[in-house]
Amino acid sequence: MKIAQQKVVKLHYSVMDKDNNAIDSSFDNEPLEFIIGSGFLIPGLENALIDKQAGDTFTVEVAAKDGYGERHDGLMQAVPKSMFDGMDIEVGMQFRATTDDGEQTVVIIDIQEDDVIVDGNHPLSGIDLTFDVEVLEVRDATEEELAHGHVHGEGGCGSHHDHKHDENGGCC
Repeated sequence: MKIAQQKVVKLHYSVMDKDNNAIDSSFDNEPLEFIIGSGFLIPGLENALIDKQAGDTFTVEVAAKDGYGERHDGLMQAVPKSMFDGMDIEVGMQFRATTDDGEQTVVIIDIQEDDVIVDGNHPLSGIDLTFDVEVLEVRDATEEELAHGHVHGEGGCGSHHDHKHDENGGCC
């Protein structure tokens, strides 16, 4: 079966930056499993999977614009250090922040005398990535998986310990 929209794909991957620094890998852990077209993967990787099938291994280079996007200087800002009173902060710490565009993760990139500089860019934004991929399984998604927008483990929707349903019965 070839990979196409609304198919469930199980794969292993490793990802490196342009200097061949390893960023992440699933090969020593559980494989990744998701529905094509659900927005789970970055576009450049998802597009490279179309028409592949179980057993395929390949390498794909994904430009930043097709990955986590380009960096935007406007997503970096200084906030008063007083906002972190009572907290032991350091460079690299991540926080959830409420912005004009809703909730987003920000990372502390500098601590100055009166201000803390935070960056709302994704840590991998602006970086061209190379993925090594091994496709393990391709199958049709169930009606329930399609309705909820994600893969269910063995035993159905409640099999993930952090898996919940909202008041309308949808997964959240």
